[in-house]
Amino acid sequence: MRVPSVFLPVLLSAVLTASPLAATAAAAEAVTKPPSSAAVDVVYQRAHFGPGTREGVKAGGALSFAAPVGTVSYTDALGTKTWEYARWTGPEQRIGFAATELVASWNADVPAGSWLQVEMRGRHAAGLTKWYVLGRWAYGDEDIRRTSVPGQRDADGTVAVDTFVAAAGKAITSYQLRVTLYRTPGSPVRPVVRALGAMASAVPDRATVPVSPGGIAWGVELPVPRRSQNVHEGHYPEWDGGGEAWCSPTSTTMVLGYWGKWPSRQDTSWVDPSDPDPEVDYAARHTYDYAYQGAGNWPFNTAYAGRYGLEGFVTRLRSLTEMERLIRAGIPVVTSQSFKAEELPGAGYGTNGHLMVVIGFTADGDVIANDPASPGNEAVRRVYPRANFENVWLRSTGSGGIVYVIHPKNRPLPPTTPGLPANW
Repeated sequence: MRVPSVFLPVLLSAVLTASPLAATAAAAEAVTKPPSSAAVDVVYQRAHFGPGTREGVKAGGALSFAAPVGTVSYTDALGTKTWEYARWTGPEQRIGFAATELVASWNADVPAGSWLQVEMRGRHAAGLTKWYVLGRWAYGDEDIRRTSVPGQRDADGTVAVDTFVAAAGKAITSYQLRVTLYRTPGSPVRPVVRALGAMASAVPDRATVPVSPGGIAWGVELPVPRRSQNVHEGHYPEWDGGGEAWCSPTSTTMVLGYWGKWPSRQDTSWVDPSDPDPEVDYAARHTYDYAYQGAGNWPFNTAYAGRYGLEGFVTRLRSLTEMERLIRAGIPVVTSQSFKAEELPGAGYGTNGHLMVVIGFTADGDVIANDPASPGNEAVRRVYPRANFENVWLRSTGSGGIVYVIHPKNRPLPPTTPGLPANW
């Protein structure tokens, strides 16, 4: 389970006051009306490593460690170690609107004996913010403890797990990203960042969202493998114990399976042989955020997908109409939402934060999802009413349309919505 921490204050109020029947009726009434796509400002921008300031890195299509520019001491639960580092600081990137949130995501090859840190700073009317750490990432858990950094709050904003949230009146109009690569001193290990990007957005305060038109993917269902998180209840408490805590790695695993990417038997040899789907336990371990104490860190999940050579990033979609573009292109999408049981007919449960995989649409436009919150793999495929699903996914008391997009490089993304900033 991943509670969208940015929206938690309004979530608690909405759980007490929102009328699911009114929301459903409003969505149904709007079925013939095009939604206001401009209601959500969002843009996803991929970094280009050629520009910017290079300190000990080689930049081109990727960013790689070339030579150390210094050493640093780093302490966590594994002890204190010395690392040499190299760094790239990107140029200032204009957003095009006043953004209240930013999420960075990346794909990297980080062998044993190396790790990376991603930071951002923004610009608002009064000037530049400080640098905020958005993640310290390693594939394994033997060099450092993979972690977000709590306690980053000042007059300009805060970091909620993996999301920079601007303070009231301090919305940002541009930003910079900075990546620092670390390795064991004197080591030949060469960490490489293959992709880096940021999603900046401003989600309006809205309790209900009108249903969007569609049709280009109605009747399309992608053959995504089914995996249940609930069959892992109680597994490996050191990585949050399975069950409802593992919706994110279970969803990521299903998408990886669709692309034919699984951990090997050697990779999962440490998993209990009686485990029904060891690849889920493996994903939970390798996405676990030791500060957040959960496997629901959004960029950590897409970074995990990157270890298999896939391209993965976090963004927001504005509607199911946009979702259909991806499904029609053969790309399943992981979505984040929160709801009470009666707000999403067919779910049979309520949640403060949950991830699932949209795999297609029925002939009538309803959502077909692989929902890991199911008693077993055979029950994972669900059909959810289009209006209800879109409402609980896009409203501001949920995630505001957060998704993971994961695909191979040779499966290009479709064109984005004409006339709007590109969000993939």
